[in-house]
Amino acid sequence: MVTSVTDTTSVPGRTTTGTATVVGGDFDTFLKLLTTQMQNQDPLNPIDSTDYATQLATFSGVEQQTRTNQLLESLSGQMSLIGMSQLAAWVGQEARTDAPVWMDGDPVTVQAEPRASADRVVLVVKDAQGVIVARDEIDPAGGEFQWIGTDATGAALPDGVYSLSVESWRDDQVLGSDPVQSYGRILEARNGTAGTTLVLEGGVEVASDRISALRVPF
Repeated sequence: MVTSVTDTTSVPGRTTTGTATVVGGDFDTFLKLLTTQMQNQDPLNPIDSTDYATQLATFSGVEQQTRTNQLLESLSGQMSLIGMSQLAAWVGQEARTDAPVWMDGDPVTVQAEPRASADRVVLVVKDAQGVIVARDEIDPAGGEFQWIGTDATGAALPDGVYSLSVESWRDDQVLGSDPVQSYGRILEARNGTAGTTLVLEGGVEVASDRISALRVPF
């Protein structure tokens, strides 16, 4: 009897399909079938010994491949646990990423990198609906600064998630728009089929490979 496997695998005289397998336990059964095949072969047209050797080699190869797959699955699971244990130390820290940022009145540390030839740079702020709610002139050199979350009149923006970008200008012409990185506190780390996802303040979700820096909150 052959249990199920993830892939469809051909074994002399049968095919097995399913989700997991242990072929090693069926090796004796295979030998019995092979012996029966030899006993009942046509004496006038016997099966070539090379065919027997090929069948044995095929079965042995399938058995070895299955055991290798099981080992890899086990190692993958262990590495996943190791990765989560390491990420657990990230929770509570602040991560720098180009994902949207949560604003609740506290200044947010922002990292802007305008185009090198820009003589004027504008920080563009959009709300969760994609509407521009603020355009603030910043230092053309860019770098790190504190965004206090105000609109064009200087009034505080409502608590919420905002997307930040910088427009680089030169001689009154737009050179381009680039994303801005900002720091947000990590609240949770999730492991799924698409990889590890970090949940920041405000429910902002970002893949762990998009984190460019970590720091301890001030």
